[in-house]
Amino acid sequence: MMVTTPLLVTFCIYIAAMLLIGFAAWRSTKNFDDFILGGRSLGSLVTALSAGASDMSGWLLMGLPGAIFIAGISESWIAIGLIIGAWINWKLIAGRLRVQTEYHGNALTLPDYFTHRFDDQSKLLRVISALIILVFFTIYCASGIVAGARLFESTFGMDYTTALWAGAAATIIYTFIGGFLAVSWTDTVQASLMIFALILTPIMVIIAVGGVESSLAVIRNIDPQHLNIFNNLSFITIISLLGWGLGYFGQPHILARFMAADSHHSMRNARRIGMTWMILCLMGAVAVGFFGIAYFADNPSHAAQVNANSERIFIELTQLLFNPWIAGVLLSAILAAVMSTLSCQLLVCSSALTEDFYNGFVRKSAGQREKVWVGRLMVLMVALIALALASNPENKVLGLVSYAWAGFGASFGPVVLLSVCWSGISRNGALAGMVIGTLTVIIWGYFGWFGLYEMIPGFLLATLAIILVSVVGKGPSLQVRERFQQANQAYLE
Repeated sequence: MMVTTPLLVTFCIYIAAMLLIGFAAWRSTKNFDDFILGGRSLGSLVTALSAGASDMSGWLLMGLPGAIFIAGISESWIAIGLIIGAWINWKLIAGRLRVQTEYHGNALTLPDYFTHRFDDQSKLLRVISALIILVFFTIYCASGIVAGARLFESTFGMDYTTALWAGAAATIIYTFIGGFLAVSWTDTVQASLMIFALILTPIMVIIAVGGVESSLAVIRNIDPQHLNIFNNLSFITIISLLGWGLGYFGQPHILARFMAADSHHSMRNARRIGMTWMILCLMGAVAVGFFGIAYFADNPSHAAQVNANSERIFIELTQLLFNPWIAGVLLSAILAAVMSTLSCQLLVCSSALTEDFYNGFVRKSAGQREKVWVGRLMVLMVALIALALASNPENKVLGLVSYAWAGFGASFGPVVLLSVCWSGISRNGALAGMVIGTLTVIIWGYFGWFGLYEMIPGFLLATLAIILVSVVGKGPSLQVRERFQQANQAYLE
């Protein structure tokens, strides 16, 4: 493909725009608080769209449509679980966490919040939670890099290694330069691009096949079970798919958006905006995969790439159905999904390394400027490790996301949920929950018992461990309980 194609020009314009936003954010980044949480200045719209874009990675436009294309509508149980989990996350955690982090040491990171919330003088919670972030987020970052590589590989005919670097370079640069503000502002643009692509593409697919009825008739003719939401699904499988929703309570890159909001009062509007955006995007992604079945059945000569790798379905449909200029804009949505999530993950890893290790143990007297530059260097370091993990061309986006999502959901989810809703959770209870949740995900994921998604036993056992240890062992101090009540009262006002 020649470098002068409209597709490449569109991509270059999009990437240049993201870099310009990064430079604009750099001018607004005055200290480490700005670099990590944007000075807690995000309004409802940016909070909602940034949380959504950071959540829905390349999985939304590649992994989910690909799964629907292979198995039919039954794979949409994941989307249903995510919608339920996200709504509960906005309703129960968003506003409370915003207030609790402010009252507990004005915490900038989850490990910092855990340390102050449970008055952990040993800083063991800080170390363990930061290590969990680094392990699972490095895997998560690798999934985003794989998705970006698939996009460049399919679109421009690059070899996988070149595509790997091309897909990650721009994200690393603007995250390095602009920090949290760059990530949040670009997320807003990227979320808008994603919803545009996921509404327009399925409409064009349906039109190309001859309408909804014609599409359903073709799909029914191929396999009637594609229309059966319970097809080949046992009770355990459905519970596993719905269980993805539990992961929201423990995702540091999403929780950071709540912590960065200008006020907990912004959360009601943010929830409405965020949930509307999310539902429309998930419906669009499901529709791309579902109606794509009919399109490629009618056009088998174009189906070779999708049959070889179902995660390319969105890419192939946009290239086949749209003018190259429009296709360039729509395919930029995949890059937007990848960049929005990857940038958030890089920043959370950077903040854990800088705030929770460097400033916490190595250089307690580090100044603001020094911490900002250490944070930038940590962005580069984590990115290089993630690139190394993503170097295997056989990696699947959905598989990598699944494991990292479960890891965070089980290790942090119960602790975060109980820490903002219950004054009785103790430091040892929180520690037990993190350790039990993490180990359960690793062990259960390795053995794959009962075919049950490791998030579910991990979340349940971690919750049980927190409650038992908190009730049976030494409870939190009176000072910790009073501080929790003060924050809770502020939230209710």
